[in-house]
Amino acid sequence: MINRGMRPIYGVTLVLGGICVVGLLAVEAEARRASLTEAERQALEKIQKVQIQALVLTDQGQEDATAVRDLVAKKLEEFEYEIVKEPTDPSDAVFRVKCEQRKTWEGTVAAGGDADLPDSPSRVWKGPACQLRYLLDGKPMAWAKEVRTDFEDALKAANEAGERDPGAFAIAKLKERLAKYEFPVFITTEWGQEARLLKMLQKPDLTSSRKIALIQALGDLFAGSAVPYLKPLLKDPDVEVAKAAIIALGNIGHRESIAMLVDVLQTGSPELQIEACRGLGKVGALHGDATVIPPLIHAMETGDIKLQTAAVWALGQLPDRRAFEPLLKLQASMGDKRVSDRESPEGKLYDALHYTLKQIDGIEH
Repeated sequence: MINRGMRPIYGVTLVLGGICVVGLLAVEAEARRASLTEAERQALEKIQKVQIQALVLTDQGQEDATAVRDLVAKKLEEFEYEIVKEPTDPSDAVFRVKCEQRKTWEGTVAAGGDADLPDSPSRVWKGPACQLRYLLDGKPMAWAKEVRTDFEDALKAANEAGERDPGAFAIAKLKERLAKYEFPVFITTEWGQEARLLKMLQKPDLTSSRKIALIQALGDLFAGSAVPYLKPLLKDPDVEVAKAAIIALGNIGHRESIAMLVDVLQTGSPELQIEACRGLGKVGALHGDATVIPPLIHAMETGDIKLQTAAVWALGQLPDRRAFEPLLKLQASMGDKRVSDRESPEGKLYDALHYTLKQIDGIEH
């Protein structure tokens, strides 16, 4: 069983299929999963047979949804789900997709929690959109995603593109977005199917966007089994993939990842070193492992100001008196820079120093 404990999750900002998916603190998503009954969680983790219900609506009325249904089926089949062809045949879940020229709202709340995520259904959006939901045992579940076109007025956009049928134009654009959107990753994460995600990650010829989405999903699920597979991705030539792997290791929090993160801190690019600092702060604090302190102090003493700031914040997660004098020395070297704009690099470093020194000062001698 997946560990559903309420832990903070840190993520990255991704652009997947033209949709900005932000790796926020996933407390709300975890709360939703925690609200499920044990029977529901077990049922989600066993989903294999999926029935797809597709609906396409334009200003002219209901249109043929076969192309949309086939697109959704193809993407789910890539994740080795079995698509149920006949509505009367048994299935483990029903996946619904409704694509409209003018979206009608189906949500229950306007804001808060998952409703604030960029790919969640928007109450204020009235333009073309596809809404994605699912049913378990006939019960609509809280998970919901949405893809939208980059235009809200389909008639105007179609005219500008020289297209006569705004409805067909809008649905075609939605299909393009849906084809690029990594919803199979997100629904598999929702269902807690760690093994399926890990199997997908090992497939060759993955696009960077799918690889990143899979890595982040495994981190969101605290998938300890993914740690050995994330290690080689720390050296991936795509820096965004490597960054996602570092963040996932920090979220998963296994002690064995400390050595991996230290190696990145010592040998990686500046961008990756910053993420490694953050990961070491989280994993070190989770386990009370003070072996992270010396490499963080070294990064603070030798790195540029961004790396210094990341290292200082990380040291604040696991206060250790060995860092006190080096921190004071760094603070003294700043001189009057601490009075500058708090959003400047110097201001951010000053705030980090103030916080971390305060944490260490509270340790009993």
